[in-house]
Amino acid sequence: MSISLRISDDEYNVIRGYAELHGVTISEVVRLAVMEKIEDEFDIKLYEKAAKEHAASGKTYTHDEVKKELGLI
Repeated sequence: MSISLRISDDEYNVIRGYAELHGVTISEVVRLAVMEKIEDEFDIKLYEKAAKEHAASGKTYTHDEVKKELGLI
């Protein structure tokens, strides 16, 4: 799949320089940047949900309780 993107000459030069510095293509730089942005936002949403659930329950666990629950001790 191909995507077209409009950027300024300055932005292009920054992206091209970054790609050259890291030995990857411009497409790879853009693809990875977009995927990282999506993953970061997804992680933030999961954190916010977990924090909200924790605040509602108030339940906490010690390190030893977690290790025991996971079968590590």
